[in-house]
Amino acid sequence: MPCILNIETATEVCSVAVSKDGEVIFQKEETEGPSHAVLLGSFVDEAIRYLRAESINLDAVAVSCGPGSYTGLRIGVSEAKGVCFGLNIPLIALSSLKIMANGVLGNSDLRDDTLLCPMIDARRMEVYDVLLDKDLNEIRPVSADIIDGDSFAEYLNDHQIIFFGNGAAKCRAVLQSPSAVFIDNIYPRAADMVRLADEAFVKSEFQDVAYFEPFYLKEFVATTPKNKVLR
Repeated sequence: MPCILNIETATEVCSVAVSKDGEVIFQKEETEGPSHAVLLGSFVDEAIRYLRAESINLDAVAVSCGPGSYTGLRIGVSEAKGVCFGLNIPLIALSSLKIMANGVLGNSDLRDDTLLCPMIDARRMEVYDVLLDKDLNEIRPVSADIIDGDSFAEYLNDHQIIFFGNGAAKCRAVLQSPSAVFIDNIYPRAADMVRLADEAFVKSEFQDVAYFEPFYLKEFVATTPKNKVLR
């Protein structure tokens, strides 16, 4: 399995993890952000120095591609591109929503009918979300939603749905179904990128380092009407 540098800066949390053979061998994380501009460069530098000391070659860089903070994503992607250019290695882009969902899968015993709904906070009652099954297949595509009492009703009738992420807290009082379960303190983390990054590497799902741009949340919210699906 490859050695991958994972960078996550989509929210206020700044985190970096290096994985090899599917295991995290180095990680740094700061949850009291946003402080990406100050911390990310030093985190990556520590990771590179660790790899050199251990005589381990880096095979790729994986970075969260959003949705998320304009500033955070811009800093993370710029750092990732710089490492890729400098070492001539490929770039992998991963959804911040799937990163969160992968973290929940790694720490929970879920029912067979459970669906996962990671949410990124937008503004007022707006969230950016996706509905996934336990294999992280999309049951409902990514969309910008204004949450009300009828949101997800067609799915909550037949499934338990676990809501999490920094957009889920404000939906707790609105979604009153007994099938709606909320998990607190879930955010995109570099350590939760490992499995997804390894799978992308094996499939050669790489980005054009020169032209890749992340998916900025404010652009999506500003231009996407309620319930319009991003393809």
